[in-house]
Amino acid sequence: MKKIELPGGEHAVLLIHGLQGVPTEMLTLARRLNKAGYTVCVPHFKGYGYMEGDTPYSVTSWRDWRGQVMLELRKLKQQYKTVSVSGLCIGAVLALSVAEEASAEISGLSLLATTLFYDGWSIPWYRFMLPLGYFTPFRYLYVYKEREPFGLKNQQLRRWVAREMSHKASSIAGASNLTLPAIHEAELLIKVVKRNLHKVTAPTLIIHAVEDDVSSPRSADFVATRIGSAKIHKIMLHDSYHMITMDNERELVADETIKFFDDLAGKRKPGLGTDGPPVVVSSASRLSLVHAA
Repeated sequence: MKKIELPGGEHAVLLIHGLQGVPTEMLTLARRLNKAGYTVCVPHFKGYGYMEGDTPYSVTSWRDWRGQVMLELRKLKQQYKTVSVSGLCIGAVLALSVAEEASAEISGLSLLATTLFYDGWSIPWYRFMLPLGYFTPFRYLYVYKEREPFGLKNQQLRRWVAREMSHKASSIAGASNLTLPAIHEAELLIKVVKRNLHKVTAPTLIIHAVEDDVSSPRSADFVATRIGSAKIHKIMLHDSYHMITMDNERELVADETIKFFDDLAGKRKPGLGTDGPPVVVSSASRLSLVHAA
């Protein structure tokens, strides 16, 4: 599937899937947002996402990724009253990168399983050796093969993805392999975003799984304590792994993203529905977290 477009109301949402992923990673969230009255766009970004036939040579630079996202954002901004952005994994990092330059154009951010550190419990021990191949011919030979649990705590969905990846190059959860050029460009993007988080001022929702197998809650905490936004909500999930838009709590992810965007669009009274799972981080408490880190 190249692109998901769901026409709706005057408020739009741009969704960004994960690295070498596919738009279907965001399908549940896209449908729920559309049902709530939003126009939703989930593009395929060439050189970032996966299309059948892609090779390591298909990967483009992180600056090209950001440029494509910025173009989609500004297209939507010309047509709709507001535009919010949500991203998964490196898609969340891309959303932050765009917001560093264009926070005034973004109504709100929903950052899902933000990956600023590859420190989850399923990351192989030898990952620290990958940079050795970034500037050698090995760059185009090595692939990181996706493996159990595929970012999914839901065992039935995990088995389905495993069957798909065993005989196909991709599944609804993205490509079966990550290429070294893609990993390298993602790390370059992460480095820049970490340095410039203070420039992001758009209201921000952070949702992360406690048991994220790819990127531990350290990434969520890093964003919460360093981002320049005055309005931050952080929610920790307890029954999901990394792919939170597809896993056991996908409906909760959609519910909380809709609530957050509704508040910003004036569809709900401020604060309505923010009791329960969300942890609201005020400016004052964010400062205390910075000093405690």
